[in-house]
Amino acid sequence: MSDNTLKMAQIGVGAWGKNLLRNFSSLPQANMVVVCDNRKNITSAVAETYPGLETCEDPARILADPDIQAVVIATETPSHYSLAKAALLAKKHVFVEKPMAQTVAQASELLDISRSNGLKLMVGHILLYHPAFEYVRDLIHSGALGEIYYLYSVRVNLGVVRQNESAFDSLAPHDLSVALDFLGRKAIAVSAQGQAYLQPGVQDVVFATVYFEDGRLAHLHTSWLDPHKVRKVTIVGSKRMAVIDDVAGTEKVRIYDKGVDISAEEHAGVDFATAMNLRTGDISIPKIPVKEPLKSECEHFVQSILNDTAPLSDAQNGLDVVRLLDAARQSMELGGQRIDVTGV
Repeated sequence: MSDNTLKMAQIGVGAWGKNLLRNFSSLPQANMVVVCDNRKNITSAVAETYPGLETCEDPARILADPDIQAVVIATETPSHYSLAKAALLAKKHVFVEKPMAQTVAQASELLDISRSNGLKLMVGHILLYHPAFEYVRDLIHSGALGEIYYLYSVRVNLGVVRQNESAFDSLAPHDLSVALDFLGRKAIAVSAQGQAYLQPGVQDVVFATVYFEDGRLAHLHTSWLDPHKVRKVTIVGSKRMAVIDDVAGTEKVRIYDKGVDISAEEHAGVDFATAMNLRTGDISIPKIPVKEPLKSECEHFVQSILNDTAPLSDAQNGLDVVRLLDAARQSMELGGQRIDVTGV
């Protein structure tokens, strides 16, 4: 692009959309020119906070503007698919909040449209851009944790209760994207159980297990009906184990030099219990650089367009997460039955 800046627009400025607008507006290579929201009080507040920024209440204004190169979609989940599709068909790059769509068919269609039109479609899987998760990803890739066996996550709180999606649909995309990234293998099946206590048909608490190739596992606990606020992921490797605690103030990552070593004698007729050695070493707390994950995510989207590179949380990643969400819904409807996802 001649001036090396990106002319952008945003649709939806709710609680999270405000954060996206703030970050994209602060980027020197992003020129946010139009913001759309169907609530007049929201557009009035935006106009007051960002003088000179055009506001509108109809997305058609944005879609019809040939000068707008990229669109940020931060609306309620049910509208993600239709708005992302319309923007892609209007030949615009798209950043859409998670989840990318509500069904596998919808997500697959968005992937196909973006590819056929040579457009970037990035999904807001923010933990992939979080410095604590980036640090652990580097440890995994370097082999410092050894072979990753399994991971489990807890993402619970009291609120916010939604009406159009379950606690799993709302909260699990974060940890599903991390599981796919950290385990580095293809998911093959999902089983899930949940209960709806506050609203019929909208699960407030869900326990799910994702099965990966080579016997790897990811277990997720999500709830908005819990006395604690917990945002924690535990990764168990053959050499070391790591815990990421996003609620912690500064010590967000702890590395445990713990594991089980099997001596060579195990292969020489010695019984397994004798050959097995439990190892308990030091706990290290690395210094993680302080930076706002959302700003890093926004910068990544802009740079992926300007430099024509694939986003980390691209349309394929978005589809993979939607596929697991869909399988979890099916499993809950069938009382926790394991749902195969290899042929989806």
